[in-house]
Amino acid sequence: MTTDTPLRRLILCADDFGLAPGVDDAIIDLIGKGRLSATSVMVLPPTFSAAEAARLAAVAEGRASVGLHVTLTAPFQPLTSGFGPLAGDGSFLPIGKLLAASFVTPFDRDAIAREVAAQMAAFVTAFGRPPAYVDGHQHVHLLPGMREAVLDVVTRAAPQAWVRQCGQVTATLKRLGDPKSLLLDRMSHAFRRLAAERGVPTNPAFAGTYTFKPGVDYATLFPAFLKDLPDGSVVMCHPGRVDTELKRLDPLTDLREAEYAYLGGEAFPAVLARAGFTLA
Repeated sequence: MTTDTPLRRLILCADDFGLAPGVDDAIIDLIGKGRLSATSVMVLPPTFSAAEAARLAAVAEGRASVGLHVTLTAPFQPLTSGFGPLAGDGSFLPIGKLLAASFVTPFDRDAIAREVAAQMAAFVTAFGRPPAYVDGHQHVHLLPGMREAVLDVVTRAAPQAWVRQCGQVTATLKRLGDPKSLLLDRMSHAFRRLAAERGVPTNPAFAGTYTFKPGVDYATLFPAFLKDLPDGSVVMCHPGRVDTELKRLDPLTDLREAEYAYLGGEAFPAVLARAGFTLA
């Protein structure tokens, strides 16, 4: 790349702020170091609080966008009554069961919209303003029946926000080993169309998915995420420090520490520069 080539803007977004203290600490540290440009906030976990929101807002001001991470999967419970389907303990369904149900059983769109609106209201209460953007924990905002409700709430309650679509730009044949990204591509086609119909902006492209298996070399994976991405694309990440609360709530643990170490390390800025990106 020549020195006169304009750098492309990259939205490097850390998901799951609010999930556990160790995740919050890692994200706040990386934002302070200029290594992230966005973070998505979960308002349902028990350790999320007004104090945590204030801590994030203080470091994110002028450095990173803060969005709402709509949460509709286990082990969390809805803020509203009447949401369904639910597990026997009153929590949301696990993502696998919810995904299967979304393609065979019509969801109560009004009930979903009430829950999303309640989470939006909790975000506004915590931060004093609507989110800059909206996405979904485990990509639930893309699911049939849920995507319509999410977009309807965004247009009413956060009209200046954009929403994350998860379509990628690399050739399909190159991603046959990543079935998750192929499914996200498929669901994102319909999501982009619905967002466009409502006048809600979306990101041009998305990357960051991989198989969360022990021993994955994130330092090798990350540069490949950047290949062929246009200006304004989103790359998802999940940095964190493992603590008791994280182990209780989420199966993704040690890989969060690997991502945190890489993004906070000395090699990362050079990788971005060589690929022609700057954090938006």
